[in-house]
Amino acid sequence: ASLFRQLCARVAHRRADILRTARALGELDVLATFAEVAATSGYVRPQLVAEPRIVIRGGRHPIVERALPAGHFVPNDTTLSAEEAQILILTGPNLSGKSTYLRQVALIVLLAQIGSFVPAEDALIGVTDRLFYRFGSEDYIAQGRSSFFVEMMETATILHHATPRSLILFDEIGRGTSTYDGLALARAVIEYLHNHPRARARTLFATHFHELTELEGILPRVKNLHILVAEEDGQLRFLHRVVPGRATRSYGVQVARLAGLPRPVVHRAEELLAEYEAHERRHVAESSADYSPSSLREIAERLKRLDPNALTPIEALTMLYELKRALEARGGE
Repeated sequence: ASLFRQLCARVAHRRADILRTARALGELDVLATFAEVAATSGYVRPQLVAEPRIVIRGGRHPIVERALPAGHFVPNDTTLSAEEAQILILTGPNLSGKSTYLRQVALIVLLAQIGSFVPAEDALIGVTDRLFYRFGSEDYIAQGRSSFFVEMMETATILHHATPRSLILFDEIGRGTSTYDGLALARAVIEYLHNHPRARARTLFATHFHELTELEGILPRVKNLHILVAEEDGQLRFLHRVVPGRATRSYGVQVARLAGLPRPVVHRAEELLAEYEAHERRHVAESSADYSPSSLREIAERLKRLDPNALTPIEALTMLYELKRALEARGGE
């Protein structure tokens, strides 16, 4: 016991030196690991800049890449800019790689800011003050909180704390409620991030609400991306390539077939989908036939119905974008 107390006393006497040595060894271990991974996995040195931009060429997901055979992971580019491409709306079917792409961008930014090389051909990373990621559906039954309520709470936290230097990743926001409620909330979030002067964060927004892709023609800093899918003889082939533009279909029934749903269920779903799509086409055609007022008359009527005192600055700015688009679409009649 006496010997042990003497040992403890000597260790305590040199505790400052021991702690400094432990910290130095820990830092050396981290740096050595960074170097080893960068050398063996083909990482590159990122360029960190003060401007709120992210430009990644040939980016890869560091974990998914290692889980696949060499050369099988499909690299993708990313360009986010507070001035031109602030919000990227990403569409594509399930299994196409939307979530992998979002997490890939987040991990590259995180690795760059902790001093590591990154899995890409080239990367320019604007310094990011906060990184937010809203994904999945998790509830807290004991606290009486549904998955949708938790989703809205986390979204509120993001919107309250985001800045123009933040990076936000939304994965399927609004899917936990009815279609129209979810679509309305998702669009309102995008408009808020685009128009609020203190919240213009760089944002990646993955969604199955294809209606949101119309915002590219309304809000100037919103751009569309989609993931390529090839359909051959009714079978899907996921190409995992992210390209500009909007997805035309969700391929939900085909993905359900791949998941092993019983054949009668899949066939019935295909019949119902055809009916729904035909009904939607008729509705659009009838609406177009019945809608013939001139642009100026339409805009004048909308302005008459407005109460300027009831509009927030963000709502007013969004309305201006929509009216401007209406004029441009009709050639400025």
